[in-house]
Amino acid sequence: MIRDAWFCATRSFSARQRSVGRSPGRRWWCAVAGAIAWAGAVPTPGGEVPYFEIRVVDEATGRGVPLVELETVHNVRFVTDNAGRVAFHEPGLMGREVFFHVRSHGYELPKDGFGYRGVRPTPVAGGRFEVRLPRRNLAERLYRVTGEGLYRDSLLLGQPAPVKQPWLNGGVLGQDSVQAVVYGGRIRWFWGDTNRAGYPLGLFRTSGATSRRPGAGGLPVSDGIDLEYDVGDEGFSRAMIELPEKEGVVWIDGLSVVADGDGRDAMICHYSRRAGLADELAHGVAAWDDGASVFRSARERVPGAWQIPRGHPTRWTDTDGTDWLLIGDPFLHTRVRATLAAVLDPSAYEAWDGRRWQRETGPPKPEPLVDAETGRLVTVHAGSCRWNRHRNRWVLIANEVGGQPSHLGEVWYAEAAGPTGPWTKARRIATHERMDFYNPVHHDFFDEDGGRLIHFEGTYVNTFSGNPVTTPRYNYNQILYRLDLDDPRLDAVRTGP
Repeated sequence: MIRDAWFCATRSFSARQRSVGRSPGRRWWCAVAGAIAWAGAVPTPGGEVPYFEIRVVDEATGRGVPLVELETVHNVRFVTDNAGRVAFHEPGLMGREVFFHVRSHGYELPKDGFGYRGVRPTPVAGGRFEVRLPRRNLAERLYRVTGEGLYRDSLLLGQPAPVKQPWLNGGVLGQDSVQAVVYGGRIRWFWGDTNRAGYPLGLFRTSGATSRRPGAGGLPVSDGIDLEYDVGDEGFSRAMIELPEKEGVVWIDGLSVVADGDGRDAMICHYSRRAGLADELAHGVAAWDDGASVFRSARERVPGAWQIPRGHPTRWTDTDGTDWLLIGDPFLHTRVRATLAAVLDPSAYEAWDGRRWQRETGPPKPEPLVDAETGRLVTVHAGSCRWNRHRNRWVLIANEVGGQPSHLGEVWYAEAAGPTGPWTKARRIATHERMDFYNPVHHDFFDEDGGRLIHFEGTYVNTFSGNPVTTPRYNYNQILYRLDLDDPRLDAVRTGP
């Protein structure tokens, strides 16, 4: 019976549709058994859940650590869910001591006498084992924001999940590069290419969701983000930008809110219609249509134009009271007045040339930062700059290109007195060994304790890492980190009081 339950539960809906010719009794049992398997773990004859709980927690905070790999001697690999749990049940290994190698980006157990980093629990049904994992990262990994099975293991173990959709939300398995802004009293989220369960090709014209802000009906950021996806008729995330041309994928960045001609908020972005990473077919500025809930092209730009909102812009009012949109990826070397008319007007953009704002030439090539620990040069790839009340400084979160031990997975922090810098020393705050963590962004709408605690997320994937091994469920998804700006290990990059 248990075998039949799992047989039916693991077949797709279309496969079950093809089973119409089977006997009514068989179809009835498939429906019932599939429902039992979907509801959770199949009980043992004694009524116990057969799983053994392994919980990995941050040694300093006691919080569960997601994205921890536990691998047996014969290479069976498990990965902790958002609460740091693994629901373990391997029939041949229950009731005997099992060694697990423990690995996690920026976290590390001490080596034993033979050089192994791991633990040796004895799994028993209904039992529990805790691993207290030291953290080397300055930033603490909080949870995976997107994808399937956010709290899979916790739910199998009978533990609650803080979010409303812990299994599968919007039909989304994976999502690339986030853009987010507060608009209409809610947080609007947009992502690039989005994977679905039904076929290897997913959505390539920008997906989207909304969530409530913490303190305004939303969860505390430490608990999670209840995303409400914009979906189509099939329940899968739908396209969030409409262009007359059907050729190519469409990515957006530069998401911002500016004032329209009547002084109301208008949400805008830069769009790029592409045949691939290298080939751009068209680009321009798009504006949000509130009635249709989609972006539409408002002004196309000539190829190569720098007079567009890029990266993760931020609003800033100067000493003269002028409201600007500061633009950069990550350095804020372009500005335009924060109005819809100005954003659409190429002649309104100014670039910082190191001495003044001017309109003749585009922004300079970013200069590398200096690693505060080693003195080596750090070439930044992408990120964001935000004003921080707690530090009374502009703070930079960016990843490195050509770093070690990952090509695009090293994340850095720096600060400066002004939005244009100077940016000098930087401190590594997160590492992702042989994996990418690209396009990170600091969500300042999640700042806590006056800006002392900041939160950033990025895309975790193996695409450019050279590593052929993917991480189940986590690969090609968004992960959120928290950084305490009072951490004394950041003192080396302080500028001013």
